[in-house]
Amino acid sequence: MTDRCPWCGTDPLYVAYHDTEWGVPERDGRALWEKLVLDGFQAGLSWITILRKREAFREEFDGFDPERVAHWDGARIDRALQNPGIIRHRGKIESAVKGARLFLEIESQGGFAPWLWSFVGGQPIQNRFAGMTQVPTATPESTAMSKALKACGFAFCGPVITYAFMQATGMVNDHLTTCHRHAPLRAPDKTAAHTLVGHEQAP
Repeated sequence: MTDRCPWCGTDPLYVAYHDTEWGVPERDGRALWEKLVLDGFQAGLSWITILRKREAFREEFDGFDPERVAHWDGARIDRALQNPGIIRHRGKIESAVKGARLFLEIESQGGFAPWLWSFVGGQPIQNRFAGMTQVPTATPESTAMSKALKACGFAFCGPVITYAFMQATGMVNDHLTTCHRHAPLRAPDKTAAHTLVGHEQAP
């Protein structure tokens, strides 16, 4: 039996996400923006809920093409609100549209991905947690990222959301040391001990 982080349980979709995506360093700006948008929609919900709706989100949000989403008007937002396949929350949809415009601005000024990765010094932070109770829900790095995103105009990006984002996109390696994914994603160049800011079960 393969040892995994316990948060993914036995749901095949969640297990596949854990085994192939979660914690893999992502350096494509558009992909990072998509994940940040989806994490914003997760606020108040579970990630598996979003994961099950991810393809519907991709279809509704024009493949998460920021140039297209940035041009959405009120009528296009109203259309999205009629789609039962996504989370129909006007504030979060409007936030995604604004976020697309902000993404384009940051991308033109040096790159969205390099900017986000700068909060971890450009390389994944390698943690070595043995149990879920050791894994933080927020860190100084995620708090700094959250503050910077909010200062730019992003919403639904508190420090807990940004830490989940950092975990998922491989900015930190938070697979447990007993998990079969920890070692393949480990790099020796940056190890950090985080200041814990609370705990929760799943990213």
